[in-house]
Amino acid sequence: MASVEWLVKNVTYRPHCYFCITPEGILQFRFAQSAPRNPKGRECSNWVLLGDHRKKLKDTTEFDKSLLRAFTMVTKNPEKIYPNEDALRTKFQYIFLSISGLVHHAPVFKDYIFQGLKEFHQDNVFFLEIRTMLWPVYELDGEIHDKLWVVRAYQEVTDKFKRTHPEFMGLRLIFSDYRTKSVAGIAHSIRTAIKLREIFSDIIAGFDLVGREDTGFSLYYYKEALMIPVMYGVKLPYFFHAGETDWYGTSIDRNLVDAVILNATRIGHGFALTKHPVVKAYTRNKDIPLEVCPISNQVMKLVSDMRNHPAAALMACGHPMVISSDDPAVFGAKGLSYDFYEAFMGIGGKRADLRTLKQLVTNSIKYSSLSKTEKDLFMKVWKLRWNQFIDYLARKPR
Repeated sequence: MASVEWLVKNVTYRPHCYFCITPEGILQFRFAQSAPRNPKGRECSNWVLLGDHRKKLKDTTEFDKSLLRAFTMVTKNPEKIYPNEDALRTKFQYIFLSISGLVHHAPVFKDYIFQGLKEFHQDNVFFLEIRTMLWPVYELDGEIHDKLWVVRAYQEVTDKFKRTHPEFMGLRLIFSDYRTKSVAGIAHSIRTAIKLREIFSDIIAGFDLVGREDTGFSLYYYKEALMIPVMYGVKLPYFFHAGETDWYGTSIDRNLVDAVILNATRIGHGFALTKHPVVKAYTRNKDIPLEVCPISNQVMKLVSDMRNHPAAALMACGHPMVISSDDPAVFGAKGLSYDFYEAFMGIGGKRADLRTLKQLVTNSIKYSSLSKTEKDLFMKVWKLRWNQFIDYLARKPR
């Protein structure tokens, strides 16, 4: 969620940062007192101290540019470099494998959260809900922190940020796990989510299954695990990725049906919703919004022209939706404004105006996981800023 420029210029210049290259050409990083050993069964070149490597270079600028290219999907020839979704997903996965060793180092992890909050705040975002796997975080000496430590880190950094930015409303986490795991594995994650929500009720918003839908298991496959909260009489809100596909009649778009049966609070992407009129009518009547991610859908080849995005038809009929940025840094974007721009200029059509923006922003507050009291307060704060914005536009010289 934080810019890769910051990751390269700040994090990779820190001491004790080692790197190696896998046979597939994937960069791996690790902070350590001495050169780390490869995990059992994983091949990598010799680990090299990044600081020493830079000293041997005549010009570090090109090397840093190569890191930027490795950390984003940005390219001058996307059609050639990414001829199909498989190529896109492979690069997408490689990026996460590369940056994980950097971001999951404890000092970097906290700084990364703070930097992400800072960049979104600069973009006038005052509340965030992010999906996170809560991966283990490590110290320089090799000590590994568990999920409880990771959630506390999010909480501590957010509290620290709010002390210098009192108008910031906070951050909440949607604990997520891969849809490639066994039913038993997801059942364990559901129980973990319930436990974390009991301990951190003010920061854990709910649960989701993430990862590529068409190569992973369906929501129906995990039905026994996903029914655990009901069996225990516990409330665990779901924010399911569902229907992130341009196909019809597959297990992927049928995830939309199971998402509403499982009482999803919001639906991530829901790109195929217009092909399911009953689910479309149900989600509208029940006020279940879609999380529309314009840039992500475009990069992942679901749509090339935003005017043809299914959300355009949904917006025209007043279907509930919010605009999300998915993985902005990976796509070469920053914050949320880039996605709002595409939603406004393409999805909104020629009739889009200030009312369109106002509705989308108020939707972000309305469909958040905040309590009613918090939403009411947030709306008051936002209305004040909105009025200032309108006043600025009215006074701006033409």
